Amino acid sequence: MSKTAAVALSGGLDSSVAALLLKQKGYNVIGVTAKTTNAPDALNVVSNAEKIADKLEIPFYTLDTTDIFRAKVIDYFENSYRSGETPNPCIMCNKFVKWGILFDYAVETLGAELFATGHYANIKNDNGIYKLFPASDEHKDQLYFLFTLSQAQLERTVFPLSEYKKDDVRNIANEYNLPSKSSKESQDICFIKPPFTTKKYLNNILSPIQGDIVEQSTGKKLGTHNGFWQYTIGQRKGIGIAASEPLYVTKIDAMNNIVYVGYNELLLSDNLILNHVNWCYKQENSKKEVLVKIRYNMKAVNAILEITDKQCMINFQTPVSAISKGQACVFYDAYDGHLIGGGFI
Repeated sequence: MSKTAAVALSGGLDSSVAALLLKQKGYNVIGVTAKTTNAPDALNVVSNAEKIADKLEIPFYTLDTTDIFRAKVIDYFENSYRSGETPNPCIMCNKFVKWGILFDYAVETLGAELFATGHYANIKNDNGIYKLFPASDEHKDQLYFLFTLSQAQLERTVFPLSEYKKDDVRNIANEYNLPSKSSKESQDICFIKPPFTTKKYLNNILSPIQGDIVEQSTGKKLGTHNGFWQYTIGQRKGIGIAASEPLYVTKIDAMNNIVYVGYNELLLSDNLILNHVNWCYKQENSKKEVLVKIRYNMKAVNAILEITDKQCMINFQTPVSAISKGQACVFYDAYDGHLIGGGFI
């Protein structure tokens, strides 16, 4: 008897091809989609996902996740900026929505034995330990967003696109005339739609409040701003202050509404401490060589991961620029690239 695989359909290219591939392999495929907000764009996601399910002739279910999406993703995003931190809502969505309420619904209510998404990642069973490895498409490393997955979730999860390149996926969608064949790459923050930007979104929900722009090394006031949330660590453009060398945002004091600026060397750090660390599988106290990312789109860098009973510390072999409180820091095995875990700075 075929296994039942629930595919988290977004209405986009990747998840629809993932569902097609599983059906071709003989799985009993069902489509599930989370309605995240009541905004027109979110409702379009549900409508597009249903069209995919109709095309593939598979059952389709929608789960209303608006309350938990608001609490765990949107509120988290807004409150992080209010606190002067740099959030990553995609990670929270994966934790609380995709592999949270949607995963549980697929398994417990719909009786699915497997849960699939269109992520580019690869799961391997290493003597009973499920490890996440990069997908074949080196330009689509999505492990950064998946460090919160547990062993129980990895055991039931499949990534049908693990061996495919993005161009191959689009060709498959064209070959089978899927409704998603012309869909564009999804943007980072699904609840902020053009012409809104993150800055415009925050200015729409936060009232302007004038504060000082201060040179960090001297304490000298250089100018004013209308809200610290309009700035990010490492920002160079848009500060509005002339200097002999380029100035960067080096520190944000949310409590006192102060934005600190300075030269590039002030952005460099050789270590960091993590909170809320999640291990993809059990780790012992130790020091080990790892590869680290503090941003999704950065190249992984060499570091030493130090695990003790009290804390988890990263010591970089070469100083890293623009480390921001609240950012996700993810670490990979230095030898074979599999995901070890991650946490928040």
